[in-house]
Amino acid sequence: MHINTTKTYKKKRFWAGILLAQFLLFYTFSKLQIVVSFFEKIFEFQKRIHQIFFAWIPFSFGDLLYILLGILLIYLIIKLFKKKTRSSALFNILIILNIVYFTYQVFWGMLYFQTPIIAKLPKTEITLEVRKALALEYLEKSKATRKLVKEDKNGVFVIKDLNSIQQEILNQQKTLPNFISQKESTTTNSFKPSLFGKTMSFTGILGYYNPFTAEAQFNAELPSSYLPFTLSHESSHQLGFAREQEANFIGYLIGVHSKNPELRYSTEYFTLKSLLNSIVEEDEMFVKTALGNYSEEMKRDRLNERKFIAEHQGYLNDFFGFTNNLFLKSNQQEGAITYSYFIDLLVRYKSMNIK
Repeated sequence: MHINTTKTYKKKRFWAGILLAQFLLFYTFSKLQIVVSFFEKIFEFQKRIHQIFFAWIPFSFGDLLYILLGILLIYLIIKLFKKKTRSSALFNILIILNIVYFTYQVFWGMLYFQTPIIAKLPKTEITLEVRKALALEYLEKSKATRKLVKEDKNGVFVIKDLNSIQQEILNQQKTLPNFISQKESTTTNSFKPSLFGKTMSFTGILGYYNPFTAEAQFNAELPSSYLPFTLSHESSHQLGFAREQEANFIGYLIGVHSKNPELRYSTEYFTLKSLLNSIVEEDEMFVKTALGNYSEEMKRDRLNERKFIAEHQGYLNDFFGFTNNLFLKSNQQEGAITYSYFIDLLVRYKSMNIK
């Protein structure tokens, strides 16, 4: 009995040591650009393989994996509270943590340390006046494009064909400027409605990328004004842009030049809201005036969004907002509620006078 206990202790210490070694190893890798570039190549390879295996499945296989993993961890945690099984449960948890952490870092985690997009854009001053001018520009664009989309019986923007939007996003990936992205686009549609859609509505999470299956999950219950840009954002993760605000910018580039009015409106409207959010603390009256100048159609869409948010407020929203904020900052990103990096990218890009 004593011998078995000693062996188990040594095994636990070994796997705990391996986990610590992984933390140190990947931290070191993150500082070496040549190594990060190697992981970018691994990402392109595994993405193609994963999409071959999982894209054809009609539901989110990645969500199923998360559910199974969650059940397994809950089972092992329960065993931790029983003296007879505590040691073996801890041993198994350490093995799972090692496997998941290693796989995550190889498939995705290292991409947070790619050369940032901002380094590829010219420096310019991000003044309040520049942001105001852009906000007025995207207000007029949103008003014009809004007239081209369909409405439901309540006069709210509604999407009739989500698949055509998904296909348009994949097509638009091929048009990204070479100086910003030389990543490989795909023709494989791997957008999946999340199995956690109803729960997601209470978390403030609109969508997420699964690095273990290369699927782009979205909350199918979102208002239509959110949905196309959310898909565009998640497709940017599928391209290999890990940072959230960079995925927003790539999503912007995908959507803003689209000939699909639904995708273009959702993108323009997101851009307008981001600009107004960046202005409100400095000039609240400007934002109030801009909101008052929304078209009647846009006002209905805004009211629908606010209604959706109000119906799904709660502790889950606060909790996931807090934990997501910590996750973003741990990966050298701004917090979830900060718009400045996306706005910096937008202003720098627009300063190049690119239509």
